Amino acid sequence: MLRLEHITAGYNKNPVIKDIDIEFESGKITALIGPNGSGKSTLLKAAVDLCEIYGGAVYLNGNERNGLGNKEFAKHVSYLPQSHSGGAIAVERMVLHGRFPYLSYPRKYGKKDYEYCYHAMEKTGILELKGKKLDELSGGQKQKVYIAMALAGEAQVFLFDEPTTYLDVGYQLELLDIMVQLREQGKTVIVVLHDINYAMGIADKLAVMEQGKLLLSDTPANVYESGAISRVFQVKAKILKDEKGKKHFYFEGIKKG
Repeated sequence: MLRLEHITAGYNKNPVIKDIDIEFESGKITALIGPNGSGKSTLLKAAVDLCEIYGGAVYLNGNERNGLGNKEFAKHVSYLPQSHSGGAIAVERMVLHGRFPYLSYPRKYGKKDYEYCYHAMEKTGILELKGKKLDELSGGQKQKVYIAMALAGEAQVFLFDEPTTYLDVGYQLELLDIMVQLREQGKTVIVVLHDINYAMGIADKLAVMEQGKLLLSDTPANVYESGAISRVFQVKAKILKDEKGKKHFYFEGIKKG
């Protein structure tokens, strides 16, 4: 379980998120939604100490992050950012980077590390690419490499920042299925998604961000009923049920008035 307690954070002494208090439960998917610039990515970065923290604290299973230390925290929390660097590094070597927090001196990969690496590549469908260089891959293939790197560890908490970027629809659905599988394994999944229908479809909870603040964190049904989505995105949010009773969300035009 990951908890952000009254976190205020940002960059260059300018707060982007303010007094965020939220708990992410084990075995649950939480989708962060909100307009561009609302603080979703900064919230994830604050959780893993990649921005300036001006107030509050982060807790993992009741233990404050600062007391655990960066390496111990990284064993339990895996973070996949929006943008990446890689260059000419081989796919296999990049995925192995997900094992770095588990290495002791001398830092040499062992049999267990390769097993986790290969399992992650199989899960994301990139095992056949293991010998290729990152700069030889398409944008979608690169994204799957970074997802595999995140999966190569033994983390209990996964933070994904817009992971469906560069992926076509088929790959997006594969990734969403991976998140569901992680939930079934009892993992904590926190994901920034721009596709509200995807968020509504897979999340146990939606955390709605607006202007650096947490407006609401609740089940998709309760968030929909609250009108928060219509408010922050200035659209008319509606719902349809198919013949099997499954709910589908859609959005109309610009909300008037």
